[in-house]
Amino acid sequence: MKVTELPKYWESKRETVERSHDYNLRLPLEDAARIAALAELYPDRSETDILNDMVSAALDDLVRQSPLKDKLAAKDK
Repeated sequence: MKVTELPKYWESKRETVERSHDYNLRLPLEDAARIAALAELYPDRSETDILNDMVSAALDDLVRQSPLKDKLAAKDK
């Protein structure tokens, strides 16, 4: 999924996703405010859901890009 596709995804029915790792993330105040604003725009999505989706979409974008495409694809194997 591309980052630009996330708003449409957030408007769709929420799917449960198993998450096996926790990360502590410290954001600049402006970025935290943007995440909070997105959570208000999409009330069915928590700030954590939005961050998870954004990280996943960004990683998908990186995997599609060269030269990281080959390096990241090799790590997935």
